[in-house]
Amino acid sequence: MSDDWPHDPDGEEGSEGRRKYGHAVLAKKIDEEEDFPLSAEEYVADYGDHPVRISHEQVVSVEEIFEHVDAEEFEDFVEFHRTLGAAMRENGYWFYEGAEQFVDA
Repeated sequence: MSDDWPHDPDGEEGSEGRRKYGHAVLAKKIDEEEDFPLSAEEYVADYGDHPVRISHEQVVSVEEIFEHVDAEEFEDFVEFHRTLGAAMRENGYWFYEGAEQFVDA
């Protein structure tokens, strides 16, 4: 884990004392009503160096997750969730057990 994060990944600006992991941390950074359509490039420019706790042992940057996202823009919150969730699952950043039941085969 890097010591160069702009804030503690488990602090109030990060994962709220470890109550929020991965996908929830990414979604918390945007306003569903005001931020769409949302540019992936601008999101990474604003938050790329922010830490995202993936599991109790792993913290990665927002930028590292977005390296696996092909979309340049998200039209709405649902598209953001689906795209980021798929990228995280496909690249080992999703450890939620049972997630596959919510994903189309």
